[in-house]
Amino acid sequence: MRKQKLGSRSTRRAAVLAVGLLMVSGLSATSADAAPSSATAAPELGVRFYPDGDGQCDGPTNPPERWVTAPDWTSTIRLDTDNRAGGCQLAFGIYDPSNTLAGLNITYTWMLEPGSDETQCENEGPHTIPIKTYKTFGDNIRVDTDNRAGWCNLTFALSGRSDIRLDVQWYGDGGRDASGQCRGYIPQGGWDTVDETKSVTVGDDTDGRAGGCYLSLRLSRSF
Repeated sequence: MRKQKLGSRSTRRAAVLAVGLLMVSGLSATSADAAPSSATAAPELGVRFYPDGDGQCDGPTNPPERWVTAPDWTSTIRLDTDNRAGGCQLAFGIYDPSNTLAGLNITYTWMLEPGSDETQCENEGPHTIPIKTYKTFGDNIRVDTDNRAGWCNLTFALSGRSDIRLDVQWYGDGGRDASGQCRGYIPQGGWDTVDETKSVTVGDDTDGRAGGCYLSLRLSRSF
């Protein structure tokens, strides 16, 4: 009887060990299966856009951060800052979990048009669009163009990769230039392209005149 009990106990131990090994093998297989999907995930382009005063910033402001998988267009935002109080806060980011964009550098430079009132273009200078394995944004620029003289220029530039492009849509209400407020515009449905050889500059001069300017971006490549 003692030998039978020992044998029964040994059988139970072997069964428990076998189940444990199967469970471990199953977890390992699941992890291995999940890895390729993360390793091949397409990058996402993000826009952070929200008002800091009277509602002059139309678009994806609730939530203020929107992400889109390349090569789709970002949600269109509309800038219509005028003499109402406040302005718009704007920033960009790229989420690249698989490091597809290694070596790429993209900047957005916010600068006063010479001779303009400098208080309309806050946080001037070049800012890098961060390309990270987690979702984050670059520095905010503040748009507050109104009836003060002049306007602000937003320039996108790219370096480090010859196979990546950033497409820029910039147009006014009704697809036109919104009475001269959207400088460098291309009619709705068209776009300009940033690559290693070419930057793109758009000018925001929204003020007391009717209308506003629309902006949308797209990372262009076969991901």
